[in-house]
Amino acid sequence: MIRLTLPALAEAERPFVTRLRIDPNADTDIRDSLLVNEEAAGASFSGARGLIAIDGATGRELDGDVILVQPAPGRVERLLRAGSRTNSLLVTERCDQLCVMCSQPPKKTHVDRFALLEQACLLAPPGMLIGISGGEPTLYKEQLFDMVERVLAARDDLAFHILTNAQHFTVEDAERLRSPLYARTSWGIPLYATDAGLHDRIVGKAGAFDRLERSLATLILAGARVELRTVLVSANLHELPALARYVAARLRFVEAWSIMQLEHIGFAKGRWHALHVDHRRDFAPIAAALDQASLHGIRAQLFNFPRCTVPPAYRSMAIASISDWKRKYMPGCAACREQGQCSGFFEWHPDADAEASVTPL
Repeated sequence: MIRLTLPALAEAERPFVTRLRIDPNADTDIRDSLLVNEEAAGASFSGARGLIAIDGATGRELDGDVILVQPAPGRVERLLRAGSRTNSLLVTERCDQLCVMCSQPPKKTHVDRFALLEQACLLAPPGMLIGISGGEPTLYKEQLFDMVERVLAARDDLAFHILTNAQHFTVEDAERLRSPLYARTSWGIPLYATDAGLHDRIVGKAGAFDRLERSLATLILAGARVELRTVLVSANLHELPALARYVAARLRFVEAWSIMQLEHIGFAKGRWHALHVDHRRDFAPIAAALDQASLHGIRAQLFNFPRCTVPPAYRSMAIASISDWKRKYMPGCAACREQGQCSGFFEWHPDADAEASVTPL
């Protein structure tokens, strides 16, 4: 697993954002920090805010990374990694839902880092797609919108993908979201069932389904780009075909519909046997949903489904969805010719279960 937080010492007294560079002749910015020393166990950099000594990675591994330096706890966060296609910024750990399978259980406190995260985005490598996640980012909707707009106005090569439960969009937001800047922003929005009561039970919030429908109407008015997301749990497995018909009838504007397998972490870890669906044993409802989506021209895709666990007819829909920093493959995967296209497994998925699932293609 790639470490996103590394121990470090810094001369500065307050947190700051910098981009790490190893080539002094590269096109640099005043906010960059240049390599001054490197050892097997770490590297030191110098910039306008002083020296930074980082343990656990080499200068070459860190080159181009945009980091948040936190002097007091003695660490740096690799906010945007130059060599990765899966960079995501956590803007808050607060959330107004309590999903039964939440992979990152919410906290009551919020640390405002929007200014620092905006600086990081402005230093991002060219052409980067930056993910925004939480918690629930739209609990701080105005700050979120302001940050996105300023970054996209300054960097016409960047784009955002924002995960949100879509409980906080209002009709008044539609005009703002029609701005051409938002053509480079997509919204990842969860929908778990067409039955309002079932959806509400899964997300742990009464009235969530009705509020979600109103927000989706606002996003339609705004011409927003939406990726619909459905996490697979035992309660909604057999509802998937009905959900597909609902999407086809009412949400055909979505760019994609992602059906996602469960993560063995957070709330789901302690409820695994009650929530988890072994899709190898019962793929029929998933297949019916995928067929319905395809019939109506909706791009459906499978997230977190290792390709060898999916029937051949649907294997192309199982994409390499797990971020590189939290993805692993089993020893048995080494001989698979499709490993490069496969999601693999989450780092925290039990090895024994993962190994038993593998059938190299």
